[in-house]
Amino acid sequence: MIDLILAQPRGFCAGVVRAIEVVERTLELHGSPVYVLHEIVHNRRVVEDLERRGAVFVEELTDVPPGAIVVFSAHGVARRVEAAARERGLRVVDATCPLVTKVHLQAQRYVREGRELIIVGHAGHVEVAGTRGQVDGPVHILCSVEEVNALVVRDPEKVAYVTQTTLSVDDTRDVVDALRRRFPTIKGPGLDDICYATQNRQNAARTLAAEADVLLVVGARNSSNSNRLREVGERQGIPSYLVEDGDDIDPSWIRPDAKVAITAGASTPEILVDLVIERLRGMGVQSVRTLDGVQETTSFRLPVELARASVT
Repeated sequence: MIDLILAQPRGFCAGVVRAIEVVERTLELHGSPVYVLHEIVHNRRVVEDLERRGAVFVEELTDVPPGAIVVFSAHGVARRVEAAARERGLRVVDATCPLVTKVHLQAQRYVREGRELIIVGHAGHVEVAGTRGQVDGPVHILCSVEEVNALVVRDPEKVAYVTQTTLSVDDTRDVVDALRRRFPTIKGPGLDDICYATQNRQNAARTLAAEADVLLVVGARNSSNSNRLREVGERQGIPSYLVEDGDDIDPSWIRPDAKVAITAGASTPEILVDLVIERLRGMGVQSVRTLDGVQETTSFRLPVELARASVT
């Protein structure tokens, strides 16, 4: 008999809920097409659903007709992108997660203080690119202790760091500790500035892994936080797999008497979790239970222009 254990919390975070609602409300107010710069969140199911409603996803602003409406994704954008949108006369609706905006403001403050900025994150990730583009001057992007040890800065007394929001305290602890050892006067955010959703989901995955034989993380392959959840399971010593839906499950992963744990990335809709559970029921799951965990109550307000339209 296969036992199934579900994480709590899992799936959508408040920033993702807000970003999707921004696109939906913009479509309701203005009709299609509404252009979205980059994937609104990193999940193919979400993107395809919004495309059916009239959203058009683009990778470059030059693909947006002058004067059209464009939504900036939850990951945030660089200042040059904001400027280019103004130059093209685009009507911008900003769906940047408020926690990402907070990182932008921190980075700008540190640079105004004359500090050289370090971003703890993955080079090439769209959020990191946006944060990098919010400040002038030299910026270092790193994600390993080795990179910290090799880092060369202008003035070791005048450095600061911010972190990619889809990384948790656990993800960044070794790197931040190494930064503090090398640069004792470094400034950086407090632990309460780490994305609550990322940390909560990793804590829940760690608890799950202690009870299970295998961990399935439901999420997109280009989702940073989903990949980190899989790594949490691996660090706990159990086989851990990232699946986009039930069709991705290899039956050889699941023993007839296995305890299977399921969690989902912050950009994963619950319907995909349901599809994974349905597939597992067909493979012999008899019982399904949800672990006790944090009940998230955080919510973020819509951009002012959409909130006002909702009231009128």
